Amino acid sequence: MSHSEDLYDIVVFGAGSAGYAAALRGAQLGLTVALVERYKLGGTCLHNGCIPTKAILHAAELADQARQAGDVGVRASFQGIDMDALHAYKNKVVSGLCNGLTGLVAARGITYVEGEGRLSSATSVDVGNRRLTGRHIVLATGSVPRSLPGLEIDGHRVISSDHALNLDRVPKSMIVLGGGVIGVEFASAWASFGAKVAVVEALPRLVPAEDEDISSRLAAEFLSRGIGLHLGVSFAGSEYTRDGIRVRLADGTALEADLLLVAVGRGPVSQGLGYEEAGIAMQRGHVLVDEYMRTNVPTVSAIGDLVPTLQLAHVGFAEGILVADRLAGKTPVAIDYDGVPRVTFSRPEIASVGLTEAKANQAYGTGNIDSVVYDLANNARSRTLQTEGHSKVVRRKDGAVIGIHMIGDRMSEQIGEAQLIYNWEALPQDVAGFIHAYPTQGEALGEASLALTGKPLHLQTTQHDSIAQ
Repeated sequence: MSHSEDLYDIVVFGAGSAGYAAALRGAQLGLTVALVERYKLGGTCLHNGCIPTKAILHAAELADQARQAGDVGVRASFQGIDMDALHAYKNKVVSGLCNGLTGLVAARGITYVEGEGRLSSATSVDVGNRRLTGRHIVLATGSVPRSLPGLEIDGHRVISSDHALNLDRVPKSMIVLGGGVIGVEFASAWASFGAKVAVVEALPRLVPAEDEDISSRLAAEFLSRGIGLHLGVSFAGSEYTRDGIRVRLADGTALEADLLLVAVGRGPVSQGLGYEEAGIAMQRGHVLVDEYMRTNVPTVSAIGDLVPTLQLAHVGFAEGILVADRLAGKTPVAIDYDGVPRVTFSRPEIASVGLTEAKANQAYGTGNIDSVVYDLANNARSRTLQTEGHSKVVRRKDGAVIGIHMIGDRMSEQIGEAQLIYNWEALPQDVAGFIHAYPTQGEALGEASLALTGKPLHLQTTQHDSIAQ
């Protein structure tokens, strides 16, 4: 087959968060860029992940507020969910952002090619009869929802997160298989909409990558909301019932619901795209890279969910920018993945950065760590918002803060300061010296830092190690 050939400094294969960030940054630095996407500009995050999920979670927050309005003297009530209106709102948010991104790509002079692509060599990507040749190729083909062996996602009774974003009804009941970030966000949203929800997680706790105190607090909050939890037990099988699905667990428990949402993670999109033929090193579908996102093939880099780093849109942005900077001749700094903020937008929200206490003890040795848990019951703004939770700060004994872990409504908005504290290797006494506005939830970090310096003010803390008084 003959191909028309276009030449570029960079050909980016995949236009999700990582890919379009690499393209935008490369063009900004004067490189000629082609951007290839088989689906939609913006990829999973914009169309089937971060953005539509957060729109649904905002609607869920408003549903809860309507239920609780009478507690603060507001006459309101929750009457149900208008799914058509919800999807119209969600789609308007997504389309607005997509239009803005489309304009930005065009304004930067990037050649955008929509269609099924395939890596045809270490320096080219084919899209139909068109061959895009680059001095360098950046692979950013993303990820898709995973399932378990023997469990088929049919899109009707057994669904993925993609399907969950477009349901035409609020189910009466739902089983969520997987208690990680995706699972708990959807469980939280559908419980707020009025569904009876149960979460199944094979590991002993929810959000197992988070600090153990966070997991315990989230479990307690979910139980108080009527969300059923089956932790430390694995999926054994399922079958259709007359109107829904029955799930069997390894401990003999049987659960029935209208729908089963499979939220056991996301796998890389890499099969059949020519990666192996080009000699690119891979492991379990992921493309292997070094700290500068270089593969074993000199003309090929890989970024985003395709590589075995944190599956977060903002990580993809950072990796895309790093690669573009490197290809433009700059000397970027490798990413400290522990320093990346992590947020789960369930109710309550979780926001964290740095090491969990367990990982800190592994890294520095038990007895070399101090930590404080500051309960939001002592925070005036959290009281007015009627939220519960805590802020936990972990430090090396007599050293810098190495982890911050927060849970409660609106904690996502507190992660900026936490990120600066960790990444600037601040001492608790540095943070304790700042005057935090009153009444704000941000005070919780200041109060925890005061406690770590032995000068607590408004305080009930849980001390996980000795703190000088």
